[in-house]
Amino acid sequence: MQQASADVPRRGLGQSLVAGVGRVAVSVFVPIVAFIVLWAGFIFLRDSGANKLVIVSVAIVWGIGGVAMLYVIANWLTEKLPTAWQRRILPFVFVGPAFAILTFYLLVPAVITGWQSLLNADGSQFIGVDNYTYAFSNPDFIVAIRNNVLWLVFGTLFSTVLGLAIAVLVDRSRMSRLAKTLIFLPMAISFVGASVIWRFVFSFQPEGQPQIGLLNAILGAFGIAPVSWLTGAPLNTILLIVILVWGQTGFAMVIISAALRGVPDEMLEAGRIDGASEWQIFRRLIVPTIWPTIVTVATTIAILTLKVFDIVIAMTNQNFNTQVIATLMWQQAFTFFDQGRGAALAIILLVAVTPVIFYNLRQFRGRAI
Repeated sequence: MQQASADVPRRGLGQSLVAGVGRVAVSVFVPIVAFIVLWAGFIFLRDSGANKLVIVSVAIVWGIGGVAMLYVIANWLTEKLPTAWQRRILPFVFVGPAFAILTFYLLVPAVITGWQSLLNADGSQFIGVDNYTYAFSNPDFIVAIRNNVLWLVFGTLFSTVLGLAIAVLVDRSRMSRLAKTLIFLPMAISFVGASVIWRFVFSFQPEGQPQIGLLNAILGAFGIAPVSWLTGAPLNTILLIVILVWGQTGFAMVIISAALRGVPDEMLEAGRIDGASEWQIFRRLIVPTIWPTIVTVATTIAILTLKVFDIVIAMTNQNFNTQVIATLMWQQAFTFFDQGRGAALAIILLVAVTPVIFYNLRQFRGRAI
């Protein structure tokens, strides 16, 4: 009798374990099937001869609705599991697809690019670190590193400082909303579009001809000879950085302005009562309080400056010693068709950006805690 009674809990435990495993299998199987159906739908749309507008419309609805349904089904199935299994599986249900996408589109290409950087131009022969040796011995690459440093230092510094200054000053204005809108507007323009605008500012015509460039027109009004702004290094790189600062100052202003609203008014009033000047309040109270936000903005813009590409191509086509690492990578890979050297430059750029990304992630994690 005792043996029989002992077998009952074991049998119940075994049945519940089998049921739990079955539910887990179903919770994994159904999303996989849903994903396969979505993929088959996209393949069908791609190969169909329907009107392009119809294909695009159906693809948008199918993609957004399908992904939403995928999450709904996965969440519904997960809720059917025992509580202990829910806690274990639910994070993977929502984080798993994003992790899979990041792995497929970021990690795998990075690994493939790293391997290609060790091969020759057409990928037929392993040559080790010869591509990296070429990169660091190439005078154009040395100039590109110098220019990237200029972009990193001046682009990040001026965008962040101007964003901070404007955020503090505009918040005290009666027309703060209008001012913020006007300053933020360049963010809505792509860097290529901004470059087209600024080409009319830096445009140069030989002396004696009508100057359509704003700067040279101003110089001509004072009887000063026109200047070819984009042909002299490193001034041309500094002027290209102005375009980035013009576009990113609005981003810095909006983020910092939101942080300023979190500064306690009581603390500022206490500082004024103690006799502190406005500059002292700004430097010793406001800046330390919003410092994590300032660092986050600065690191975000720093990553952008290290990857800058379109401004240089649109303004000078990387002539006149304005090249950066990203433009050299594009030139090697798609102009000279040397996939090995292009991949090596891509890995160098990735290595340069990675520390800033990790620092930025640490800042976000610290603020979340």
